[in-house]
Amino acid sequence: MVDIKLIREDVETVIKRLETRGGDYNYLRTVYQLDEERRKLLTKVETLKNERNEKSRLIGIMKREKQDTSEIMASVGTIGEVIKVMEEKVKNLEKQIYDFMMITPNLVSETVKIGKDETENREVRRFLEPTKFDFTPADHTTLGEKLDILDFSRAAKITGTRFVVYKGLGARLERALIQFMMDLHANKQNYVEIIPPFIVNRASMLGTGQFPKFEEDAFAVGEKELDWFLNPTAEVPTINMHRDEIIDGAVLPLKYTSFTTAFRAEAGSAGKDTRGILRQHQFNKVELIKITKPEESYEELEKMLLDSEEVLKLLEIPYRVVELCTGDMGFAMAKTYDIEVWLPGQNTYREIGSISNAEDYQARRSNIRFRRTKDSKTEYVHTLNGSGLAVGRTVIAVMENYQQADGTIKVPKVLVPYMGVEYIK
Repeated sequence: MVDIKLIREDVETVIKRLETRGGDYNYLRTVYQLDEERRKLLTKVETLKNERNEKSRLIGIMKREKQDTSEIMASVGTIGEVIKVMEEKVKNLEKQIYDFMMITPNLVSETVKIGKDETENREVRRFLEPTKFDFTPADHTTLGEKLDILDFSRAAKITGTRFVVYKGLGARLERALIQFMMDLHANKQNYVEIIPPFIVNRASMLGTGQFPKFEEDAFAVGEKELDWFLNPTAEVPTINMHRDEIIDGAVLPLKYTSFTTAFRAEAGSAGKDTRGILRQHQFNKVELIKITKPEESYEELEKMLLDSEEVLKLLEIPYRVVELCTGDMGFAMAKTYDIEVWLPGQNTYREIGSISNAEDYQARRSNIRFRRTKDSKTEYVHTLNGSGLAVGRTVIAVMENYQQADGTIKVPKVLVPYMGVEYIK
């Protein structure tokens, strides 16, 4: 969450910075007033506690001297009741402040371009030119159905819309990509491999910023009192491994690569990307996570971006990197790059991964801190996350960019050892 000290020091600047995202943040003036009231009450409580302690000390002296203590003891009791009422008020104020802070997005880095939406994102670089064909390229849905490797009708029968059954070499391609990505990140790039639980609790969803804002997009599971949800991205369980921990600064940065199946209700996406596997309720994803010292996080962000890009470079698939403007930023992120892959079937670039720095926003919500030395004070870490990549969208990219005139799909060289075949046919 946003540091409350920033609101105390200059609430108007905080509001102006948040307004570059779009939206109304005038409620932060209420937060400022609530915090002022809370701090004044705490000062009064502390004064009353000191008075009570002093009177309690005097009671001890008076008793030893056989003096009447009934009046001063009554006064101590009255002070205790006043303190109790004030502390309850403080709790209520803290709850109001907390609720406001949990719906407040992260402050965007001042290095990010101010813009209203994705049309104002800045292109950073490209890899390869869009794939050229001497025939009209098909989209992945048509290819998958003709080759009988993607079955949407049976998935709809099993579950409903926005699901797919991978079959034969389609299933093998999905599995090969997962193995390839995990091998690259773990063996070559030195991330620690993680397969976390696919079910997370409410505290985890709050910690990374999915809740409360995006609760309608989550699938709840099990008994209501369990407060369990299907994982929406590996970012959630992986970062929450360190919730409420103090990390030895000497081991930072921590680097994890996590494989999970992700689940999203896609609330608000009705009618959007309904064809094929571009936007599914269930999809596989390989994620990159870093936990760093504050001064190292932006250098580590650039390294993580290169690590994600290497997947598509080795697959030899065209893509571009764009830096998101303020109006297109994710709720918890301070800076984000999107990797957009070229999809010939749509004749456009589409997002295949995001690489972001949340700075200390998630660390404050999850209470993840570190010490530089044994005796130094604790500080909040910075957390970074990135796609490495979304597997289903990488399947689309392989199918569409490697399709042949005869309807077959050539397997990228780097995947042949995993697939055991050179063509999907």
